[in-house]
Amino acid sequence: MLDQNKNSEQIAIVKKKYGFDKPVSTQYLYYLNDLSPISFHSTHPDDYTYLTEGKYNALQLFTVSNTTIVLKTPYLRESFQKNGKKVTAVIGETLPNTIILAFFAITIAIIIGIILGIVSALNKNTWLDRTIAIFSTLGMSLPSFFAAILFAWVFGFLLHKYTHLNMTGSLYEVDDFGEGVYIQWKNLILPAIVLGIRPLGVVIQLMRNSLLEVTSQDYIRTARAKGLSEIRIIRKHALKNALNPVVTTISGWFASMLAGAVFVEYIFGWNGLGKEIVEALNNLDLPVIMGAVLVIATTFIIINILVDFIYAWLDPRVRLE
Repeated sequence: MLDQNKNSEQIAIVKKKYGFDKPVSTQYLYYLNDLSPISFHSTHPDDYTYLTEGKYNALQLFTVSNTTIVLKTPYLRESFQKNGKKVTAVIGETLPNTIILAFFAITIAIIIGIILGIVSALNKNTWLDRTIAIFSTLGMSLPSFFAAILFAWVFGFLLHKYTHLNMTGSLYEVDDFGEGVYIQWKNLILPAIVLGIRPLGVVIQLMRNSLLEVTSQDYIRTARAKGLSEIRIIRKHALKNALNPVVTTISGWFASMLAGAVFVEYIFGWNGLGKEIVEALNNLDLPVIMGAVLVIATTFIIINILVDFIYAWLDPRVRLE
């Protein structure tokens, strides 16, 4: 943090500022206190938990002796390498880009995966079914970092004059004349496809197997006996029930994409949370790493809770207690 200009006095100041002069157990409790919405802070200016204006967006509840109890937003501390910039500000600037990338990637996986899964199920054990199975298996087994390098080289370099896609680039780019920032949507195409390849393969296989299982049920045979067309049976009766395992899997993949985007974002130069994590790891910027992991984990939990409600809506047999 101090580079080559450090001395004993500066080291002591930094250690005191961040609480590094305390035992590890105490530092851990300090961090939990910073994260907690209801936390305890000393009124003594020499203590790490000293409550100062601007450090927290806090509502002081009451004071007992030398300790003030406050209600606040979680405090993820400050970056070691960005001139004291708050971690919440760093994440706030990069997380939206990662969410946009993950959303488009999972959308690609859902739309194409469900369509190919249905086609595969309707053409069971044909050459088309086997071709789609090979494609989905390759997609599931292809590492994201290798796929990112391959796609960037082929479509962003070799075929650039046909695709007009860049090897690297983020959602927002600075004008060549420095006159402002503009959105470059084409930079989203390659990283979104690469990030969506693995969940695409999973969705295809899940959709195929689930649809085959559903179409073997008695009520589907009854619908066929009544003379309903295959397309109508799939659309009106089978598809909704077959989507249950797909929805569960998609939720997990969407949350995982926030973490899995690390390699993809770094290779494509996408200014998202994943690229920020790599830079923080290279610079040992621990507060940014810890804050990013907590945000990803919290997002994962929230998405899985929402999926429980969606699952109950899709399948009336499931009842939320």
